[in-house]
Amino acid sequence: MRRLAIGLVVGAAILIAACTPSVTVENTGAEGTVASGIAVSGRGEVFGTPDTLQMSFGVSVLRPTVKQAVADAAALADQLISTLMSSGVATEDVQTANYSIYPEYDYRSDQRELVGYRVSNTVNAKIRDIDSAGSVIDAAVSGVGDEIQVSGVSFSIEDDEELVSAARDAAWKAARSKAQQLADLAGLTLGKAVMISESVTGTPPQPLYRAAFEDSVGASVETPIEAGQQQVAVTLQVRFETN
Repeated sequence: MRRLAIGLVVGAAILIAACTPSVTVENTGAEGTVASGIAVSGRGEVFGTPDTLQMSFGVSVLRPTVKQAVADAAALADQLISTLMSSGVATEDVQTANYSIYPEYDYRSDQRELVGYRVSNTVNAKIRDIDSAGSVIDAAVSGVGDEIQVSGVSFSIEDDEELVSAARDAAWKAARSKAQQLADLAGLTLGKAVMISESVTGTPPQPLYRAAFEDSVGASVETPIEAGQQQVAVTLQVRFETN
């Protein structure tokens, strides 16, 4: 969430209504003069297609010894990262997110029995060509094999300035319309805006993800990834002068 505050206040502090449109009369003059004001909120919403997908790819191996587990995990992680980059993911868009080593035990018998050592290595990858996301996933699975881990599908709109601007326009029109109606009802003349507070939010889409599979005739089917639409919303809290 990003916040932008623009303020113009004359005299003492002004009380701002949070969400509900209201008409207030306040003492804002330096010498006790009375001025009126209207505080309203306006919300604008637009939708856009995400342009970036972030996912977590990892390897997890269990071996009888730490040395073997570390070596095998390193080899698989190297293979994973090489596969991601050869599939179009930029070097700067691959970042190590987790690395762990720990023993695993079998507790099914009356006593604890060491099974082996688990080594996990996870990287976050940012895929900027969403249309290629399915093939990137399939390549990673094919390159690493059964010890691959894939999780954390997350979409975003990195280039969102136009969407934010459109939502801001809609929010301003809504706030201004409310304020004008309230001024008319109260028999007041609506003046200029003297305080604006902005809140920008984005609601991520729910991604569709299904694992790759083969149909009855054995033809390979690419993993489908659907970006859907993402909401960008701007809420404005505005105070207008009135006469």
